[in-house]
Amino acid sequence: MLYNYNKVENTFFEAFNGIYTRLLITADDKDILKQAAYDSTATPGAVIGRIEGGVEGFIDRDKTPDNRLGVIAQYWFNSHDMEKFELELSYRIRQDILVKPFTSVFNMTHNPKGFIDMMRYVGHCGDGYEWEEEIGDRNMINIPIAVPDFKIEHKIAYSDGIMGANFWYMCNDKKAVVEAGQIAIEVINDIEGVITPFGICSAASKVETNYPWIGPTTNHSYCPSLKEKLVNESKVPDDVKYIPEIVINGVNKEVVNKAVKTAIDSIVDRDDIVKISAGNFNGKLGNYNFNLLDILNTDKV
Repeated sequence: MLYNYNKVENTFFEAFNGIYTRLLITADDKDILKQAAYDSTATPGAVIGRIEGGVEGFIDRDKTPDNRLGVIAQYWFNSHDMEKFELELSYRIRQDILVKPFTSVFNMTHNPKGFIDMMRYVGHCGDGYEWEEEIGDRNMINIPIAVPDFKIEHKIAYSDGIMGANFWYMCNDKKAVVEAGQIAIEVINDIEGVITPFGICSAASKVETNYPWIGPTTNHSYCPSLKEKLVNESKVPDDVKYIPEIVINGVNKEVVNKAVKTAIDSIVDRDDIVKISAGNFNGKLGNYNFNLLDILNTDKV
């Protein structure tokens, strides 16, 4: 199929090295499983030194170690400070998964760079009364709690991946922000190994800021509401009223490229999409620069 890539700006996005763990959460109840997955991956926080995550996909009972409903979620950190990563990950597990009735957590990270011993920050929630048991070939920690019991695999693997891949779809219609964004995210969700930590993101940021204690602030040149006030600085194209962003994290470059191409192809021919672009920092910040047109014009993704 041929797509109208004339709408796509010849630009690039920057991406960053990060570490991630890929976990399988299981539960008896579908609604509780969803709540555990979405609660534990909410509030993307990599830019402020916290964990960010996303739901990769739901899987059937026959593909889980305990034959229960399952969901795969990813949790990312943008530095290799393992002590900080382990602590931040434990908060998500303890506060958002362990507290949900009848949940368990299993390792699902491929090609591990190392392993985290979950006893220190999660297992000892049992206050010394925790014990180990086997589920299939998995060595689990059983943590006794008031609604018995929470189980987590003793060793959780982590690996290196790519964070912060992105594209912008510039719209002239309010409905397109949600409709096109939902279509793009839906096709991304069909690709194993990637997540969209922000969903449809309405707040592109920049590095330079007047308020450094806040961290990244608004990318003012791309704010449609500032176009008339910032005549000489605005980069908002004519007929563009909204500039939403899709951010993608992935376990390797190949799946990131596939997600970007598949998502853009799914929406680029819409009449209400004026232009496709991407956020970058003039090539000075990220570990990698990915050109949008190079990704779109290759047959290898």
